[in-house]
Amino acid sequence: MSISRNLSNIRQRIQAAAEAAGRDPSSVRLVAVSKTRPAADIIEAFHVGQTVFGENYIQELTDKLEQVQEAVEWHVIGHLQSNKVKYIAGRVALIHSVDRLSLAEEISRQWGKLGKICPVLIQVNISGETTKSGTTEEGALQLVKDCALLPNISVWGLMTMPPFFDDPEAARPCFAELRRLSLAIEAVGIPGVEMRELSMGMSGDFEAAIQEGATLVRVGTAIFGER
Repeated sequence: MSISRNLSNIRQRIQAAAEAAGRDPSSVRLVAVSKTRPAADIIEAFHVGQTVFGENYIQELTDKLEQVQEAVEWHVIGHLQSNKVKYIAGRVALIHSVDRLSLAEEISRQWGKLGKICPVLIQVNISGETTKSGTTEEGALQLVKDCALLPNISVWGLMTMPPFFDDPEAARPCFAELRRLSLAIEAVGIPGVEMRELSMGMSGDFEAAIQEGATLVRVGTAIFGER
């Protein structure tokens, strides 16, 4: 398994999907999902041009913050407990998974201690699956409005995780719905809110996500191999 070769292949597929959708390929960023992977894999990927890495577990992330000295950009993409926020304050570039106001308040509080602002995405459970985190579609607008009032948070967009399908096309309606919701929220014109990011699409369906407007695709297995 070659991380370098896999990354090259993924980048080519991202470019092709973006061009097929009439989009600039540079408008899509690849988040390499590095959960459960050793620091050495992250460093190897960094040295062939991958700069953004997504982690799910805070303990694992804090370990890697010490082990990886390279100038990588860390994103939190998994469910985040409020009591873990203090361990990552000021140390991550984007949190994809804000799904409730209490979490947003704690993020604002911890970043506020540092005099910094944390960019976040609101996680929306488009599919309504009980096993998935995320606010409801109906609750997303109110959560964005509430987050916009917090002093040390900046809402940059939305994130979703569709159900797992063997056919990537089956996830497309979820991606289309998240984009529609993003545009609807943007149209409200909430001060300080920028709907610039759509985090959606993983190893099995990122091309469909790009065609529906994804700006961040979260790919792990197709880069690092099976866990």
